[in-house]
Amino acid sequence: MPVSQEALDEVALSRAEYEAIVDRLGREPDPLELGLFGSLWSEHCGYKHTSALLRLLPGTGPRLLVAPGAENAGVIDLGDGLAIAMKMESHNHPSAVEPHEGAATGIGGIVRDIFAMGARPIALLNSLRFGPLDIPRNRFLVAGVVGGIADYGNCIGVPDVGGEISFDSCYSGNPLINVMCVGLLDNARLMSATARAPGDFLMLVGADTGRDGMHGASGLASRTFEDQAEMRSAIQVGNPFLEKVLIEACLEAARLDVVGGMQDCGAAGITSAAIEMAERSGLGLRVYIDRVPRREEGMTPYEVMLSESQERMLLSVDPGGAQEVRDLFGKWDLDATVIGEFEESDNVTCFDNGVELTSTPIALLEDPPEYVFDPPRPRWLTDLQNTDMSSVPLPACSPSDALLQLLASPNIASKRSVYRQYDHQVQTNTVTTPGTDSAVLRLKGTKRGIAVTVDGNGRLCYLEPFAGTAIAVAESFRNLACSGAEPVTVTDCLNFGDPETPDIQYQLRQSILGMKEACEKFGVPVVSGNASLYNEARGQAVYPTPTIGALGLLDDVDQHATSAFQQEGDRVVLLGAARVEADPSDLAGSELMWLLHDRVEGRPGIDLDLESRVQEVCRDAIRQGLLSSAHDCSDGGLAVAIAESAVQGGIGADVTAEVAGRWDAALFGERQSRIVVSLPPENLERLTKLADGAGVPHTDLGTTGSDRLRFSDVMDVALDQATEAWAGGFDRAASD
Repeated sequence: MPVSQEALDEVALSRAEYEAIVDRLGREPDPLELGLFGSLWSEHCGYKHTSALLRLLPGTGPRLLVAPGAENAGVIDLGDGLAIAMKMESHNHPSAVEPHEGAATGIGGIVRDIFAMGARPIALLNSLRFGPLDIPRNRFLVAGVVGGIADYGNCIGVPDVGGEISFDSCYSGNPLINVMCVGLLDNARLMSATARAPGDFLMLVGADTGRDGMHGASGLASRTFEDQAEMRSAIQVGNPFLEKVLIEACLEAARLDVVGGMQDCGAAGITSAAIEMAERSGLGLRVYIDRVPRREEGMTPYEVMLSESQERMLLSVDPGGAQEVRDLFGKWDLDATVIGEFEESDNVTCFDNGVELTSTPIALLEDPPEYVFDPPRPRWLTDLQNTDMSSVPLPACSPSDALLQLLASPNIASKRSVYRQYDHQVQTNTVTTPGTDSAVLRLKGTKRGIAVTVDGNGRLCYLEPFAGTAIAVAESFRNLACSGAEPVTVTDCLNFGDPETPDIQYQLRQSILGMKEACEKFGVPVVSGNASLYNEARGQAVYPTPTIGALGLLDDVDQHATSAFQQEGDRVVLLGAARVEADPSDLAGSELMWLLHDRVEGRPGIDLDLESRVQEVCRDAIRQGLLSSAHDCSDGGLAVAIAESAVQGGIGADVTAEVAGRWDAALFGERQSRIVVSLPPENLERLTKLADGAGVPHTDLGTTGSDRLRFSDVMDVALDQATEAWAGGFDRAASD
């Protein structure tokens, strides 16, 4: 009897996909097989709408040890026998349904991806997007998500060192919760999610299996949803204290000769983890479902195989080493159970109490359909891009009031009340505290350090997906440059709406092409990533929001800069522009347009050649000890960048450079490829030579000092007013 549409909907398979399964199997799949196919062919696991595009991204480089997609996380060689594992993932839909557990288990999952590589997790970052804070539901989501991140991350002892939070109406009902983890390892002990030979045991370690997380991959993450109560069974429940001991036990197990591979039980649970291990190994697999320890009575084989219960890992173990592994995990009060074995075959065969339930070709399970598309630019997008920005009226308020309103905007204001809930000093590697352009961590035992950051701008990508994504990559590298770090690798999380619609397909394709161009320009590979699709609520898709996580290397961790002004009397210089220009096109997608005009229009762009040169000058100046501070000029434009450096340092500024033409575009336009730096006057000549030699335009803006922020004869704001607006803006909005 043909399977019902209701059954297909439960596993997020289309009728055409089901018919393809039947055709390739030569028979109807049994119910357990249907669950396996639903999970492994889901958007979350199978990347049906993105795999062809993701192959376009640069994935090679001299430092690359593990290619993107080959393992749980990408790995980059740092030299000196050290390597970095890093990855970013989303937990959007789970966090919309249950924000605390959704965010907490997002942290748990990304951390397991890292220590599955044999790497010790050393840093967490997050990129969060919500609807406006004047809606009570959004305030509830913010509090729940932040609490979940704090509770889980603090308990497992991994510092949360940076991130971003922004707000827009398109994220109401579908927040974006992107989490990134960085791990450090001895590259001689790099783990792989594979088995070594037929006969190796498959061992399940960690927590018992329950019914939580059912259909998380195929249901919650691979389709749009409206009935949140209906989806609560797909939400996993985390135990960070168990994860903490699991980290230590697995890192110890990675040093055992009898352990051949390690894999996180994440999306689709045992199904995805075990079958992926077999596929990577070129082996078949026998799974004994009845041996899986469980915490609930009466669980069916279907439930056991598809459960996404947290804090579980799979290990491939030499047959003679099972007891050694049990003893090791027993020392940590954790179970380690043989639930299967790898074999010389092409199938995964599932047994329950000695009865064969199903036997399915692994190659078929791991070969979902691949959808290729190249739709035209939507007409509505052309209309938005063709807006005459010079016809936008000046704000009704004064320039000084505009600055104070922008500084108090939740998108720009300090998020100290959020990151103070995170332990960012645990492990004692953190050099710079959250709130600066990028976090800097020391590599103990060496002079070197790393800088890490996350960045994205949904509005810019909505207006121009190609350029907006290139801007996200460039800005993440600019954040690194402001600390003095050279970018070495990128991870990403691609957040988009329904990929079955032409508009979203256009956004996806153009966005990935923009990422490709920017990464190739900087010679930086994309080492890992995640695609989160079907992000919609009440028929409205989120803005296309590719989030970029970037990592850079500092040869000397002591030679770094932060965004705060350090001393009075320094010169303030703008790298990347020869004057304070008033070009109305710079208002495209800007915070000023959104906040003061309630409009998202225009066509953003970027000159990647100029961007590359500006960043190189900034890095060189930091390495040569010329700069006191460096700060990316981005959200809110030039005036906001200077104000942020001033309030963070408690030192005012007197900008004497001429502000000609429209003050809104000159002060608050968001032209790319600009960095505000401060430096002692005696270093100005050397900086000028550096910039001129690289062909980088620059402007001497003025000096630091006093208790005011003055911009020529256009704007004059007391520093304490600016500080009060910036320091309290987010808290006021979140408590209203």
